[in-house]
Amino acid sequence: MSAPAHVPSSAVAGLVRGLEPGVLPGSGTFQAVSPLALWRQGQQRERLLVLGAWLLSLLASVGLGLATVIFQWSGLPLGFSGTQVYITLYPPLLICLWWTLCFGWWWGAIPAYLATLSLAIYAGMPLAWALVFAAANPLGFAVLVIGYRAISVPRDMRSLRSVFFYLQLAFVGSVFGSAGALVWSYTNRIDTTGLLPIWQGWWLGAFLQSALIVGPLLFLSWPALARWQARHPEYLCRESVDTRHRILRLIWATVGGALFYGLLTIWLGTDQVARAGSADAMARAAQVLAATSWVFFWVFVLIVLFMGFFIYRLFMRWQEASDALLSQLTTLARTDELTGLINRRALEERLQLQWQRLQRYGDVAGVLILDIDQFKDVNDSHGHDAGDAVLRALAQGLRDNVRATDAAGRWGGEEFLVILPNIDRDNLWQFAERLRQHVERSVVAHHGQELQCTVSLGLTLMDPADPSHQAALKRADQALYQAKAEGRNRSAWGGFNTPGATS
Repeated sequence: MSAPAHVPSSAVAGLVRGLEPGVLPGSGTFQAVSPLALWRQGQQRERLLVLGAWLLSLLASVGLGLATVIFQWSGLPLGFSGTQVYITLYPPLLICLWWTLCFGWWWGAIPAYLATLSLAIYAGMPLAWALVFAAANPLGFAVLVIGYRAISVPRDMRSLRSVFFYLQLAFVGSVFGSAGALVWSYTNRIDTTGLLPIWQGWWLGAFLQSALIVGPLLFLSWPALARWQARHPEYLCRESVDTRHRILRLIWATVGGALFYGLLTIWLGTDQVARAGSADAMARAAQVLAATSWVFFWVFVLIVLFMGFFIYRLFMRWQEASDALLSQLTTLARTDELTGLINRRALEERLQLQWQRLQRYGDVAGVLILDIDQFKDVNDSHGHDAGDAVLRALAQGLRDNVRATDAAGRWGGEEFLVILPNIDRDNLWQFAERLRQHVERSVVAHHGQELQCTVSLGLTLMDPADPSHQAALKRADQALYQAKAEGRNRSAWGGFNTPGATS
């Protein structure tokens, strides 16, 4: 086993942040395009194209919003499975929702607000109420943005996951946006009997248009827009990595939308029954209540599916991040932070495992301990930073020379241990000498200084007669002291006949 790469001490913090959905990089991460950054840093052609298209969209939204009132595209009856439901056609929604999902909330909210404000004033709504009424669709758009910011799901509509997630958010956003129907009915003195088709037409029309028109538009346009944004990250707004609040906002929005929808649906349906004065009126009211109940049932199914999908995504993200965190913590617990090699604890485990393999299968392994000669002088003369640089350089030398099946680690201080499975005495000696000569020739550059050092090595083979792995470790350690006593910068053998001459 080769020594692992160096793991920084900040890895745990990074993985903890990775537990937060939405922070992981990917094509689904929602980032808005900054109009100011586009104006300042964008090429003239890009500025004219994007900002010009947005201004045209704003004018088109205002015009089509007025057309909705003039041609009475609101609360249109539609037969569905033997019952009657209502939808409202509102073209500005399509334009503004596309801008919201592709460029950011402000890009869609401003034309949506102005379009709704214009039609409200044209219809004679008091200005104060018109200002409130115009915020309905931007409120619904905000729900979609919250959802995509909370969970990184692609907007390309090229997978069931992306389509399903978009449909859930489109429904919740449509319910929130339909709050404008209450303001419209109040200011126009429409009773609860007339409110039902207006309110139902608002949310159902918005949802159907979002699903059947804006969804396919995203399928066609988003891949090219994603590539454009990837080429120009300087145009994108910086996003906060704190997604816990985003998740909470999404949950509250979903639950709040479901409660609001359920309460209003039941109230409007039962109110029509209560107001019925004749048998015919009672029959019509009962039919409306039945239709409303069936719509409510399918909406409830949609909400349950959304919450299940949402919880599933959170659980999977949490499980993946937890597994990665545990794996990383295990690596950190077995890694020496300075050198990136495995630490003494991991080496002890590997020694124990190798001794067990020797007892069971007869797999002989070599054990090598090396120590940097006169390392204290390096620290005293050049500082501890220089000493750390020497340790890291030696660790890299070990990585460059060991086999993939070997284990090299920091034993403690300036001592290192190498475990070499399936090796004989001659090859172990040759390895030790090759490593010693490599260190002797190496130069460590540190702050304009060139540092050189040598190492002494003690080596041995595990013996089947050893009572434990500690016996081989003790022989290698004694051989290391022998190498130092004989003048340093040399290898010494412990426990068996020396396979080669001492250098």
